[in-house]
Amino acid sequence: MKIVLATHNARKLAELRRLVADQRLALDVLGLDDTTGYPEPAETERTFEGNALLKARACVAATGLPALADDSGIAVDLLNGMPGVRSARWAGAGATDQANLDLLIAQLADTDPADRTARFVCAMAYCAPDGTEHVIRAAMEGILVSAPAGANGFGYDPIFVAQGQNRTNAELSPAEKDAISHRGKAVRAMLAWLIDEGLASAERGSGAAVPGSASAGP
Repeated sequence: MKIVLATHNARKLAELRRLVADQRLALDVLGLDDTTGYPEPAETERTFEGNALLKARACVAATGLPALADDSGIAVDLLNGMPGVRSARWAGAGATDQANLDLLIAQLADTDPADRTARFVCAMAYCAPDGTEHVIRAAMEGILVSAPAGANGFGYDPIFVAQGQNRTNAELSPAEKDAISHRGKAVRAMLAWLIDEGLASAERGSGAAVPGSASAGP
């Protein structure tokens, strides 16, 4: 079964391919760079779920293939849940990860470290050509630190320490992060749903390669 993850983000695609490989599912995971280009919708919804559905529906309509799309971000309690759905554009349209990170660090300056509670949120939507839709939401609770640390991960990972950890997300290995992350939880729940619905099957034979996993990266 081919399925498209509606993103150009190579790291998100690698995460999904790693998790599919871990579950040994017979899914050939494509990204938007593997498909014919199409006008992508503006993320105009006020919820993660709404934006994920926008992206998945547009992908199905354009490619004719089942699609997954996620909308993820960080919700900071001191900022009343912001950046939220604006996490990727917190420093303005076209902002880089570094610009977003620098702005959030500045906004939390001179605050009590104990008050810097936050959570990463991921809503993942599945849409199929036959009209089937399913949305899952997952979160990872933690706290923000003032000094970035680590070279792994992306986005706000260098300042986020998940509950039960003493390292930032950017200091964790990909496998360690996948095990606890908001996106990892959402993907595992979505894959379980696909299996339950008979839309994906597991390859349990020893040594069988999982389609789409070869280019997942380290």
